[in-house]
Amino acid sequence: MKKLFHLIKKAWKFVLLLLLILLTFSYAMFQGGFVSWFLFYSFLPFAIYCVALSIYSMNELEVTRTIPKTDYNAGEQLKVNVQIKRSKGFPLFYLLIEDHLDEALKYAQQLKAPKALLLPGMKKEFSYEYIIHELPRGEHFFETFTLKIGDPLGLFQKEKTYEKESKIIVYPAYTELLYRPFENQYDQGLTASRERVQRDTSMAVGVRDYQPGDRFSWINWKASAKRGEIMTKEFEQRQSHDVFVVMDCVPDKHFEPVVSFTASLIRAVLKKGAQTGLLTSSKERASFPIRGGEQHIQELFYHLAKIEAKSYSSFDKVLETDSFFIQQSVSFMLVTAQLTKPLIEKASFLGQRKGSITLFLIKGQKEAPSENERSLIALANARGVRVIMIHEGEFTSAFSEVSIWS
Repeated sequence: MKKLFHLIKKAWKFVLLLLLILLTFSYAMFQGGFVSWFLFYSFLPFAIYCVALSIYSMNELEVTRTIPKTDYNAGEQLKVNVQIKRSKGFPLFYLLIEDHLDEALKYAQQLKAPKALLLPGMKKEFSYEYIIHELPRGEHFFETFTLKIGDPLGLFQKEKTYEKESKIIVYPAYTELLYRPFENQYDQGLTASRERVQRDTSMAVGVRDYQPGDRFSWINWKASAKRGEIMTKEFEQRQSHDVFVVMDCVPDKHFEPVVSFTASLIRAVLKKGAQTGLLTSSKERASFPIRGGEQHIQELFYHLAKIEAKSYSSFDKVLETDSFFIQQSVSFMLVTAQLTKPLIEKASFLGQRKGSITLFLIKGQKEAPSENERSLIALANARGVRVIMIHEGEFTSAFSEVSIWS
């Protein structure tokens, strides 16, 4: 039906064009004189161009989108260059081109719009660029271009959609933090707190069989003589707690700062030499085991780039129903923008059974805590839950003593 309507519309335009030609010709024939014939001959080139444009094929147009790189951080600027090439020099009066962006990019701040009106004339190559000033976090897709051409009279217009897929990933913005564990613990992890210490060699707690890589100074000669085989000293693992980060994905106006702080926290922990894991529960539950290394941080940042505030459960319900917490005895760090009594109660329960609990409460710039939040912070401290209030733009204070409410 749509195709039939398009054919009828095109046929009607041809009929209209023919009527205009006949009208101007008849006027020149019956009226005579310079003015009437000048009007006819002036209209004739436009009519011929309309006919030529109607049979012109837009398939010869080749559109290329050039993006400098595929990985960005939130807030960076994106400059996209669009090039159009063709093999024939057919004169084009105008070309209207638009790069269709996804919803997030469409509403981002733009210095130059992705839609442009070009006057190519007989050029075979022409281009334009558009600039998105501050990229929003997420995975963004560029899929199609729409090109329109037409004649000066507006009688004939042709439109074509070109499929040109591109993708960029915008990681959450992060702040350089200096991670400092709040307390040193034994047997709660695999990495050091303030320094990357592998063993406390002043505290031997037993002996074990020799393993390749053990130092010569670790050999226990007395035990080796008794057992007839080389035995080495077993040292206390004086490496502080691993860190497991749990991020709240409940819809909130401070969700972007929550994601940004989580990314900053994870990066700071891994940069310190510790290991960390991550749990989020948005539309789907996603859990990343406690590990270290560059590949691990890339995996976590990629997940944080795509995460959305679409949790169907409150944060305390996530802590309550997730069986993962039963199996772990690590230092938990919770990141949220909403402080509730059930959350404090659940965090306190986990802290008593599984390890230390630190809750980071994310607030807006210069946003003071409400009276209810102050009372909940006092309750949390009484129950052994450390609450740290972090203001947007002041993430560097996360591990300073000033930011800890006690």
